[in-house]
Amino acid sequence: MKPFNRFHPISLALLALALAGLSACNLPGSAEETTSTLDVTQAYQTVQARLTQAVARTPTQPAETPTPTATRTTPATTGAPTAQLRTATPKIDTPAGPLCDQAGPGAPIDVTIPDDTVMQPGQEFTKTWRLINTGSCAWSKEYALVLFSGEALGAETTIPLTQEVASGQSIDLSVDMQAPGTAGSYQSNWKIRNPAGAMFGIGPSGGSAFWVRIVVAGSGTITVTATGSTTATITPTLGASATLTPTQSATEAVLVFGTASLQPGDVLDLDSNRINSGGEDLGYQSSGDDLVLQPLGSSVMGVYGTSQPSINDCRDLGMAGAPVEVSSQAGSYLCYRTGDGLPGWLKINGVDESSSLLSLELLTWATP
Repeated sequence: MKPFNRFHPISLALLALALAGLSACNLPGSAEETTSTLDVTQAYQTVQARLTQAVARTPTQPAETPTPTATRTTPATTGAPTAQLRTATPKIDTPAGPLCDQAGPGAPIDVTIPDDTVMQPGQEFTKTWRLINTGSCAWSKEYALVLFSGEALGAETTIPLTQEVASGQSIDLSVDMQAPGTAGSYQSNWKIRNPAGAMFGIGPSGGSAFWVRIVVAGSGTITVTATGSTTATITPTLGASATLTPTQSATEAVLVFGTASLQPGDVLDLDSNRINSGGEDLGYQSSGDDLVLQPLGSSVMGVYGTSQPSINDCRDLGMAGAPVEVSSQAGSYLCYRTGDGLPGWLKINGVDESSSLLSLELLTWATP
């Protein structure tokens, strides 16, 4: 037998491991938990150390500089607007309700003297209109009824209101008038004037005047030249029409003879001497800076001169549908042929510079 100390080193190592295993089997549970805990801690430390080494070996990359992003200033075109955008939009208030100075026609507007009432020459009458204050301001006694254009017919041109008129109330406005002594059709146009001097009438914009229109007839006589050498007497009848009563041997009857007062925009029927009533042959219009008489429909017209023409003169005169400038022809006679083919003449008596009111005298013969 060999001595103990002569055992092979490997054998000694194996013996040591066997003894250690037997010892481990006899250790209590607390010792096992401690060994497990130590093993986990050591493993964690080992992993941590290796991660640290890996990081140390990884080359450091320089940080990228972010590319600047352009700021959008254009608002989005889709999607519902935000409350902030709606709040930023200013609110514009639209005035509601009626304007201050407005008038409307009553029921009826013509309390007395309907249009084309027949009057005797010089006859006195009272015209009454019924108007409603359709504006938001009351009409005080400083408001006045005023002549706007046309014939005054013997009336005062400014008549102060006799009472206050609240918004929504009506008032009857009266003016004393007198028919002219000459046969014909006459129109007088009126408006209301406020304390500041501004005038207003009826209609949505307050721009339309209200009026009285009469026809003067009666037993008076008017002498006109029916032909170049014949004198006749005209007895005015209803509607400013007339029949010719020859004093010698006149052969041409006169259908219409009278006067007319036109405002720009008015149209005139030369077969009846009625304004804005239908069947118009002649319009009084603005053309640039000029005021003109414009034949309408199939009617024609031509300038004759300063002497009164006969029916033959007007039949022979060359006429056309071209307009005639009125201010340059003041005092002149114009021949015309109506849309019904009847000849006649009119005289331009003059134009009021402030109101552009045109005053005419006219005659239409009853035969073509």
